[in-house]
Amino acid sequence: MKSYTATPDTIERKWYVVDAEGQTLGRLTSQVAAVLRGKNKPTFTPSFDTGDYVIIVNAEKVKVTGKKLNQKIYYHHSDYVGGMKQTTLKDLMAKKPEAIIEQAVAGMLPKGPLGRQMYKKLFVYAGPEHPHAAQKPEVLEIKY
Repeated sequence: MKSYTATPDTIERKWYVVDAEGQTLGRLTSQVAAVLRGKNKPTFTPSFDTGDYVIIVNAEKVKVTGKKLNQKIYYHHSDYVGGMKQTTLKDLMAKKPEAIIEQAVAGMLPKGPLGRQMYKKLFVYAGPEHPHAAQKPEVLEIKY
């Protein structure tokens, strides 16, 4: 019995489009992160990027449960003394709704060069339009 290990020659990448309208943030992003890693394929190899490309549209219409809209806080530090900035989910949703999904997915990917390579295959758009029609993306159904 031999173990299978994927190589760059054997990987076939697909393009998927996901509509985030009405989807719960965490459930959506966990499944997207799994597709970016390649965990939905039988050829998954932990030390190699076997994942597919994912386009998320309607990011502004994603929903959250409970009191997260007002209580969830995103932090950013400028690396200067006193440079801590914070914003709530509600404010970030109004200014840049793509950032919410991007940060959630990035937190679920591996840290380091491999995770950064996987993250580059994610494209998030606030509205229903995307410029990737030439790649002929398939619709990916989220199971929740």
